[in-house]
Formats: sequence, structure tokens, C-alpha cells
Amino acid sequence: MVKIAPSILSANFSNLKEEITLVDQAGADYIHIDIMDGHYVPNITFGPNIVKTVNQLTDKILDVHLMISPVMSFIENFAKAGADIISFHPEAETEPLKVINLIKKLNCKAGIAIHPNVKISEIENYLNLIDIVVVMTVVPGFEGQIFINDQIAKISFLSNYKNENKLNFEIEVDGGINEKTGRICRENGADVLVAGSYIYNSNSTKYKNIIENLR
Repeated sequence: MVKIAPSILSANFSNLKEEITLVDQAGADYIHIDIMDGHYVPNITFGPNIVKTVNQLTDKILDVHLMISPVMSFIENFAKAGADIISFHPEAETEPLKVINLIKKLNCKAGIAIHPNVKISEIENYLNLIDIVVVMTVVPGFEGQIFINDQIAKISFLSNYKNENKLNFEIEVDGGINEKTGRICRENGADVLVAGSYIYNSNSTKYKNIIENLR
């Protein structure tokens, strides 16, 4: 069954504790935290402190997506803050393999995130080393963007590649997820769906139904 990872980028930060508690109780599997630095992407969001705060509010898996460059010097801070999964964009770092090894050394799951402009062939060498692949179905940087349909082929390819090579990484899809696009992603082999505005822009009483429908 597909897992659901609400993205707190779309949450109401004036009431973060309640927002986290509500999706936790509504059946979220992961809590997705987007970290942006204004350099790799044209937006600035959070640092390790928000991961630490969220970690105190939930026992759910904290799924941290680093949209930053460089990456290496920040990994330890996010691990210590409570990240369970740390994903990064390999083109944002000069030595991606060292980043993967450090994430694992710090007892976190390691992930590779794929920008829509990055081809699978460019990250294929890492697929036997990682725990999760994040397929970006929007250009990273801002919430509420439209799902890019031509990224579906990456999901399908990764699903087949995983099965053919007997690998265990999860395929996570991030960007423009709603009930319609979520179904398409599931049908093509997605294991985890990240949903931000689709969940948090609705009435909080509907969170449980939305998460169940996505699943």
C-alpha cells in the first residue's frame, strides 16, 4: 500500500503543533520537510531547527528533502535534529557518494532526489546504494505547482529497474499530487506520495479522508 507524506511547506506555521498532530492522527506515514536555501532553488524555507521542532511533535518518520548546495556540511546537523530520511540532489554536491555514505553512517536512510531536468541515467549509479528516490514532478522551489506529466515515465522506469535488479529503494513522488495524479503515480509504481497544498489547503476535518483517498 502506498505511503502518504504530508509536506509541512503548506502547513499553517502559526499553529504548527496542531497541523502536525492533525496529519499524524489522520494517518500520515511520513512527515515531509522541504529544506530550501535560496541558492539551489529560488526560495528559502527551514533549517535543522524546524526538523528538531517537528521531531518533538510526532513519532512519525521525518522525511527531509534537501534542496541546498552544498550539501555535505549540513548533513550531520539534520541527522542530529531528528531526520530519519535525508534526500538530496546529487548535482548540488561535488561528491554525492560521500554524502550518501555520511547519511548512512549517521543512521539515517539516504535518498536521491531527481530534478525534472535530470535524467535517470545521471543517477543510475546510485540506485543500488540508496533507500529512496524522490521523483520531482514539479520544478523544486515553490508549493502549489502543476504536475509535470512527462515525469511519469521516470516513475515507471524506476519501478521496473527496481524489480529487475531486486533492489529495495522506495519511489517517492513529490509535486502536484492530488487524487488524480496520485492514482497515476500509484499505477506506475510509486511507493510514497508527498502532498502539501492538496492536504493543508483543505478543511482540517477532511485530512483523514484526503489521506485515505490518496492511499
